[in-house]
Amino acid sequence: MGASILPDLGTEILIPVCAVIGIAFSLFQWVLVSKVKLSPGRDSGSPGNNGAGGKNGYSDYLIEEEEGLNDHNIVLKCAEIQNAISEGATSFLFTEYQYVGIFMVAFAILIFLFLGSVEGFSTKSQPCTYDQSKICKPALATAAFSTISFLLGAVTSVVSGFLGMKIATYANARTTLEARKGVGKAFITAFRSGAVMGFLLSANGLLVLYIAINLFKLYYGDDWGGLFEAITGYGLGGSSMALFGRVGGGIYTKAADVGADLVGKVERNIPEDDPRNPAVIADNVGDNVGDIAGMGSDLFGSYAESSCAALVVASISSFGINHELTPMLYPLIISSVGIIVCLITTLFATDFFEIKDVKEIEPSLKRQLIISTVLMTVGIGIVSWIALPSSFTIFNFGDQKAVKNWQLFLCVAVGLWAGLIIGFVTEYYTSNAYSPVQDVADSCRTGAATNVIFGLALGYKSCIIPIFAIAVSIFVSFSFAAMYGIAVAALGMLSTIATGLAIDAYGPISDNAGGIAEMAGMSHRIRERTDALDAAGNTTAAIGKGFAIGSAALVSLALFGAFVSRAAISTVDVLTPKVFIGLLVGAMLPYWFSAMTMKSVGSAALKMVEEVRRQFNTIPGLMEGTAKPDYATCVKISTDASIKEMIPPGALVMLTPLLVGIFFGVETLSGVLAGSLVSGVQIAISASNTGGAWDNAKKYIEAGASEHARTLGPKGSDPHKAAVIGDTIGDPLKDTSGPSLNILIKLMAVESLVFAPFFATHGGLLFKIF
Repeated sequence: MGASILPDLGTEILIPVCAVIGIAFSLFQWVLVSKVKLSPGRDSGSPGNNGAGGKNGYSDYLIEEEEGLNDHNIVLKCAEIQNAISEGATSFLFTEYQYVGIFMVAFAILIFLFLGSVEGFSTKSQPCTYDQSKICKPALATAAFSTISFLLGAVTSVVSGFLGMKIATYANARTTLEARKGVGKAFITAFRSGAVMGFLLSANGLLVLYIAINLFKLYYGDDWGGLFEAITGYGLGGSSMALFGRVGGGIYTKAADVGADLVGKVERNIPEDDPRNPAVIADNVGDNVGDIAGMGSDLFGSYAESSCAALVVASISSFGINHELTPMLYPLIISSVGIIVCLITTLFATDFFEIKDVKEIEPSLKRQLIISTVLMTVGIGIVSWIALPSSFTIFNFGDQKAVKNWQLFLCVAVGLWAGLIIGFVTEYYTSNAYSPVQDVADSCRTGAATNVIFGLALGYKSCIIPIFAIAVSIFVSFSFAAMYGIAVAALGMLSTIATGLAIDAYGPISDNAGGIAEMAGMSHRIRERTDALDAAGNTTAAIGKGFAIGSAALVSLALFGAFVSRAAISTVDVLTPKVFIGLLVGAMLPYWFSAMTMKSVGSAALKMVEEVRRQFNTIPGLMEGTAKPDYATCVKISTDASIKEMIPPGALVMLTPLLVGIFFGVETLSGVLAGSLVSGVQIAISASNTGGAWDNAKKYIEAGASEHARTLGPKGSDPHKAAVIGDTIGDPLKDTSGPSLNILIKLMAVESLVFAPFFATHGGLLFKIF
C-alpha cells in the first residue's frame, strides 16, 4: 500500500491557500476593471496629460474625436443604460430567489424527515452499512447533516450566480467605452470581468466544501462513511438552485430576445439593440440572468456533485477505511491545483499577448483552453504522484479493486482531454469560420424552411464525436478505477472550471457591450468591434455548454454508481421488467422537460411580441426616435413569465426520483436514471449546437466578411430574414432547453443518491402491495 508523499498537514494548508489565492486574484482583476471610469469627470487628468481627464481619464486616441461626437454625453448615456440593465437583473434575481428560498426550506425539511425515518428517528449508533463489525453514527445524524450541507450548497450556488451577474453588469458599459480605444482594450476588460466570476466561483465552491468537511468531522470523528454520505447534500443543494436559475433565466432571456428580434428586425427592419425597440433592455437583462447567473450556478453544481461522488466512493475504499486524509481529499487537491493553473492561463490572455486585430480574438480564447489543459495535465501528474499511495484499493460494487496511482492519473487526464475534444468539436459545428455554419447560412437563400432543416441536421450530426469522447473516457476510467475513476474523470473535465467560466462569461458581457454601443448612438466602427467580440463570445458560449454537458454525463454516471452502492443493489439487470420500464420512462423525461421549457419560452415570447407591437402602433413618434418606449413593461412581462413558468419543469425533475423511489423502488429508479442520462445527453448536445449554429449563421450574413457572405446579405435581405427566423427558433434550444437538460441528468442522480437509504428501506410500495 504505502503512504502518500504529501503529509496531511500539507493538504490542510494547500487546499484553503489555493482557494484564498483564487479569491484574491478575482478581486485583483475586479480592481483592474474598475479603473475604467463611467463618469466623464477629470479623475486622472494630470497636468502633463493635455486635459486627458475630460477624455474619460485616458490620453489614448478615441474614435469620437475624429467623428466629432460628444464624448461627455456618450459616457453618461452608457452609464445610464448600464444602470437600467443592472437594476432589471437585480430585481429579477431577487424575485426569483424569494420563490426559490421557499422551495429550499421545504425541500430541506423533506430531506430531514425522509432520511431521519430510515431508522425511525432513533438516536442510537448503528452497525456501519459496509462493515457490520464497526459502529457508525445514527441515521438521524446523517439526516441532520445532509440537510445542513444541502442548505450550504444551495446558498453557495445562489451567491455564485448573483455575484457573477453583478460583475457582468458592472463590466458591460466599461467594455463599450474601452472599445473606443481599440478591440484589444475592450477584449481585456470583458475577459478580466469573466475571470472575476470564474475564480470567485471555483474558489468559493472549494473553500465552502473544505470548511464543511472539517466542521462535520468534529462530530463524525472516524466514521468517514457517514461523514461523506452527509456531504452529498452539498451537491444536491448546488444543482437544485442551478435548475431554477437556468430554467428561469433561460425563459426570461429568450422571451425578450425572440420578442425583440421578431418585431424589431423582421417586421420593423430596425437594427438589433436599437433603442426604439421596447424589448431591448429586457433582452440585455436576460443575457445576464440566463447566460451568467444560470451558467454560474450550473457549473458550480457540476463541480460540487463530482466532488461529492468521488468522496462518497473514496470513503468506502482503502482511503476511507484506513483514514488516509491526503488521498481521501485527492478530488479537492485537483481542484486546488486547477485554480493555480487557470491563474497562469489567464495571464496569457490579459498580460503576455496583446490583441491588435479582430481576427486574433477567437484564437486567443481557444489558446486559453489548450494552455489550461496542457498545464493541468502536468499538474494532475504531480498531484497523483505526491497525494496518492503507489497502490490502494477502490470500492467496486461490493469488492475492493486494486489500483495504482498512475492509473488514477490517467482517469483524470482522460476526462480533462475529453473536455477539450468536446470543446473543439462544438466550436467546429457552431463557429462561422467553418463549413457547417456556412452551409446553414447558404441554405437561407431558399428561405427559412431549408435553414431549419440544415440546422437540425447539423445539431444531430454534432453529437457523434462528443458521445465517442464521453464513451472512451467512461471505458478507460471505469476499467482502471471503477466508479471512482469516472467521478475523478468528471473532476478532470471540470478542473479548469475557472478558465472555462471566464471564457463563457466573456460572451454575454461583450453581447451587452454591443447593445450599449447601439443604444448610446456610438459610431458604427465601435459597433463593428463589439460585434467581433460578440461573435467570438457566441462560439465560446457554445464551448462552455459542451463542457457542461460532457461533465454532466460523467458526473451523473458517477452519482449513479454511488447510488447503486448506497442502495445496496448488486446488479442492474435491463431484462427485468422493473428496470426496463424505468429505462423507457427515464428516456422520455428529457423530451417532456424540453417540451415544457420550449412552450414556456413560446408563450412568454407571444406576450412580448404583442406588447412590442402595441407600443410601436400606439406610441406616437416611437419609430422616428422622438418618443421613448416603455421598457419597464417588457421587463415585467419577462420577469412574471419566467417566475411562473420555471415551477412546472422544476417540479418534474425534483419529484420524479421521489415518486419513482417511493412507489416503484430502487431498481426501477436505477432504470429511470440510466434512461434519462442516455437520452438527455444527446438532446442537450444537439439542441445547444443547432441553436448556436443558427445564431452564427445569422451573424455570418450580417458581418459580410467574405465574398460568399456578401452574396447573402445585407441586413434586411430575404436570406437575412430567413436566418433571423432560424436564430429565433434556436434561441430556446440553445439557451433554455439544451443547457437545462444537463442539470436534469445530474440533479435526478444526486437526489436519488441522497435519498437512497430511505428508498432502500421504505421504497417500492406498489411492488410490496401487489
